[in-house]
Amino acid sequence: MYGNSAMPKLWNSTIESHRTEVRAAVVHAAAGLVAERGLRGVTMSAIAEQAGIGRATLYKYFPDVESILSEWHAEQVREHLARLRALSSGGRSPSERLRRVLHAYGEIRYAARQHGDAVDLVSSLHGGDQVSVQHAALLGLVADVIKDGQSGGELRQDRAADELALFAVSAVTGCALAPSRAGASRLVDTTLAALLPS
Repeated sequence: MYGNSAMPKLWNSTIESHRTEVRAAVVHAAAGLVAERGLRGVTMSAIAEQAGIGRATLYKYFPDVESILSEWHAEQVREHLARLRALSSGGRSPSERLRRVLHAYGEIRYAARQHGDAVDLVSSLHGGDQVSVQHAALLGLVADVIKDGQSGGELRQDRAADELALFAVSAVTGCALAPSRAGASRLVDTTLAALLPS
């Protein structure tokens, strides 16, 4: 009765809404499986079962596990960045905001160590354009807080804020290799100390 061009808008909206819900359910199922089994323990069969859909349906939305994990990872990165943005704003001093942001980022990096058994997969997840954009956003966020701290004399002024942000983010990324949560926290404190005026 209806050609493609004559499809009612409500019908199109309903189909698109359904697709969005299915994709979200699949990503949510993958997140639960990653937490339970690690990256290597996630399979298409397990995701389909967890999401409550058939494997054939799952393959209509995603060609493989890697594409699902890539979407899950991008969502994780967006959530982390939103949390760091919230910590970088507010009425606190710039040095306190920077402390909160870098400690939260250190926690995020330390938690990522649980995926150490899937180095090749983690590497592929971190290689996408979307992650590069988010990383640039993180650097910009940290640089903005540092600029605020420099203008008030709280943070060192002998280097550009962008350069100090690159140093800080690179150093705190090392929390993924820390032997303990306390060690990761000490690494962040050492990084912060290096940003103070001498």
